[in-house]
Amino acid sequence: MELVGEKIKLTKISINDLDFICRIECDKDLWYFEEYVYSDKNEVHEEYMNKIGEETPTSYDFIVTMNTDKSQTPIGLAQIWSDNEYRKSWEIGFAILPEYWGNGFGSAAAKLLLQFAFEKLDAHKVLGMCNANNTRSAVLMENLNMRREAVFKEELFWKNKWVDQFYFSILEREYFDRK
Repeated sequence: MELVGEKIKLTKISINDLDFICRIECDKDLWYFEEYVYSDKNEVHEEYMNKIGEETPTSYDFIVTMNTDKSQTPIGLAQIWSDNEYRKSWEIGFAILPEYWGNGFGSAAAKLLLQFAFEKLDAHKVLGMCNANNTRSAVLMENLNMRREAVFKEELFWKNKWVDQFYFSILEREYFDRK
């Protein structure tokens, strides 16, 4: 499965992507604002092997590549997972390698995830969350017309202290009204 945008392409992960995924998921610098970062590549490998084999996925994981790169070198990971099946809500997340920051690739990946959620997964609501200190992520979600609905006070234990987490969302009707 591929999702293609103007700048990037999202390709559903395969066994061939596991080395990249293990490296990216265990990169503490890349996940600087996260409460927990994997340290065991074998744990990551096993988790993603299970995901690849799912017959009825509750999550979709994609490798991000630039459309202009003929070799399709991975530059990031984009994910969407079911937050609440009954309520038809999905959560998005993504990480772009630092050397590609500032080029709109994270925004492009998030746009493709939103399109996938509303046009293919029949989502009612898509949400995203970020550490309140992660201003770039918060601005990105606001630029995607996601609304900051809540601040979860002292939700994350980050850098040995409790910090707030922002909760953003966009509804199906809002997505299609703005499209």
